[in-house]
Amino acid sequence: MSVTILIRAGLIRAGAGAALAAALVQADARPLVIAHRGASGHRPEHTIEAYTLAISMGADVIEPDLVSTKDGVLIARHENEIGGTTDVAEKFASRKTTKKIDGATISGWFTEDFTLAEIKTLRARERLEFRSHDYDGKFAIPTFEEVLALAEAKSTELGRPIGVYPETKHPTYFRSINLPLEDTLLQQLKTHKLTDKSSAVFIQSFEPSSLQYLRPKTNVRLVQLVQSPVDVTPAKLAAIKAYADGIGVEKRLVVPVGQDGVTQPPTSLIRDAHAAGLFVHAWTLRREPQFLPKSYQGDMAAEVKQFVELGVDGMFTDFPDIAASVIKKK
Repeated sequence: MSVTILIRAGLIRAGAGAALAAALVQADARPLVIAHRGASGHRPEHTIEAYTLAISMGADVIEPDLVSTKDGVLIARHENEIGGTTDVAEKFASRKTTKKIDGATISGWFTEDFTLAEIKTLRARERLEFRSHDYDGKFAIPTFEEVLALAEAKSTELGRPIGVYPETKHPTYFRSINLPLEDTLLQQLKTHKLTDKSSAVFIQSFEPSSLQYLRPKTNVRLVQLVQSPVDVTPAKLAAIKAYADGIGVEKRLVVPVGQDGVTQPPTSLIRDAHAAGLFVHAWTLRREPQFLPKSYQGDMAAEVKQFVELGVDGMFTDFPDIAASVIKKK
């Protein structure tokens, strides 16, 4: 394993920030395989079983989205509204309510209205109709602590670092209801000795304010999520560099896709971000035709290969088995 990969995954200590940035754009470096919500193409997302399967498939990093329970415990769910990913409607029908979250009016069941003990009575289910529902009702909802413990145990068992890539979900909203996410997140990382730039952890958010709050409090790598071309101009990238180490970008900002589903020439985004000293992690690579541009002719491996060739530093995927099989051949 190269020094670059070891630095990336957090197994050895990197030098100054500039040296780390240089390592991340090194031409022979393998991109990180980031298991998006675990191996979520194979198991219900954000479950210990999905994360464990992803690790066995060769993922370098597992990605838990974080929301809070009523009693302030961080749990792994893509949204605080959990009607679509659990059996909460059957078990707590009377708890359905309507809230305004980040300007959007949403009806459903929300994690902040349940204690951890209540959350632990729920079971996960597949969110997407066109994926297998064979595992619905079988897996519990994990806490962030359980995800960290899994990564730590698997790192020891396998002899390779398993990174963790938490996202603060709706942090401004949670702060407004006195359930802030950031300090609890940092405390749990500290417990697991994940406090340095070389630690096998990345913290991501769509909200700059969450990362800006975290920046003076931690040395771990911070990642600004972006999904609009206006957010990746050279000026914007320079501004992001002031508080973050990398960007997590919607993949079409790297390889645009036309209305006809055909890919267009790649943009300069990766080159521009590297010039600004930021690493680039692209999201989200999936094999289903609903997500895979037709230019790849149903072959997700072809999309992975293109992103590797373009110099991306990591990629989020629901299918870490496919991504790992390509990247390990490079």
